Amino acid sequence: MLRVLIADDHEIVRRGVRDVVEGHLGWEVCAEANQGDQVLELAQELRPNIIVLDVSLPGLNGVAVTRQVRTLLPATEVLLFTMHDDDETISGGLAAGARGYILKSEGESQLVAAISALGAHRPYFSPAVSEMLLEAALHDRKKSRLESFTLRELEVAQLIAEGSSNKQIARQLEISIKTVESHRAAAMRKAGVRTAAEFVRFAIKHHLIQA
Repeated sequence: MLRVLIADDHEIVRRGVRDVVEGHLGWEVCAEANQGDQVLELAQELRPNIIVLDVSLPGLNGVAVTRQVRTLLPATEVLLFTMHDDDETISGGLAAGARGYILKSEGESQLVAAISALGAHRPYFSPAVSEMLLEAALHDRKKSRLESFTLRELEVAQLIAEGSSNKQIARQLEISIKTVESHRAAAMRKAGVRTAAEFVRFAIKHHLIQA
């Protein structure tokens, strides 16, 4: 039995993915999540074969979740199922360890094909995403800024963009305020911004938070 964890903050999307999974013989939904940190808890408890994951999630964004999953559960495949089709988000997700990437606009057949491939530990990219990756390779794309962020910097970046203070971040992540300040400075430097407002715009553009 292929066990699938569905992670999306929209119930209607989760319901649609569930219908697809449960309509396929030999597949089952083992859990659903609507926040990034919840995904990690459920994944470690249930050890699904595949996580169907949105990029934009509250709590912890999909890129950060993917990095954690690939470290903690290397046998679990991550399929990014999202509406975001820009080169930086795609390359950031793949650099984090996702082995599949399809767009929500592409329909049920692509979702079935992707889950089937990842269930056999083969990578899968929809035709639209494959074309974007090819175009990026042919034009020698610049490295996505997200690729240079460490996992902790991604966590701090998301919390900063969501309006948390250094003290609140330190408490939530159980690290010192001095460490938060260090990660904050590194994240802003890598984002190429100097002010909090510019950083929020960067976070929205790169789907670390939702606008």
